[in-house]
Amino acid sequence: MKQFIEFIPIILFFTIYQMDGSTIDVMGWSHTINGIYSATQALMLATLVMLPILWLMTGELEKRLLWTSLAVFVFGGATLFFKNELFIQWKPTVFNWGMALAFAVSQFWGSRNLLERLMGAQLQIPRPVWRKICWVWVAHFTIVGSLNLVVAYRFSEATWVAYKLWSGLGFTLFIMVVTAVLMGPWLKADPASGEQDTP
Repeated sequence: MKQFIEFIPIILFFTIYQMDGSTIDVMGWSHTINGIYSATQALMLATLVMLPILWLMTGELEKRLLWTSLAVFVFGGATLFFKNELFIQWKPTVFNWGMALAFAVSQFWGSRNLLERLMGAQLQIPRPVWRKICWVWVAHFTIVGSLNLVVAYRFSEATWVAYKLWSGLGFTLFIMVVTAVLMGPWLKADPASGEQDTP
């Protein structure tokens, strides 16, 4: 449920964009959808509403979600202020490359990398495996950020908007599956016995 709520702003961004040129009339108030600019306004508003809802549901807001929301407001605000869609198109790349950098630096900073700090309390996995999985996440964030620019600059705006929605869902599912496969041997360990399989 939480993951679905997090995707609502992106779904709304995609939906509003598809309504480009349409006019909405509500109780005498009228607004004509203006492509990516109206979609960006919807994205920012939905993000603003989503944060307190998730906080009420979980009692906390993950740092990742806060950084994502900050990026939406900064790059979305720049898109609306300068009337330039490139700012919102660069947002996924800057965020993903920022995450890649944070995960990479954490490999050399402190006794545990960022991934182990996030998930280590629930899972007992050898440190070399945590390091391996963390590098997979670094590669993932780097590639996803790069692909976003390829689509933004080589394809139409409409294609990029659709890509933003489906890639967000697809890449999230992909990295979760890859992570689960890499953690598989330790997820199968019997917690009651305290023993873990060695791959």
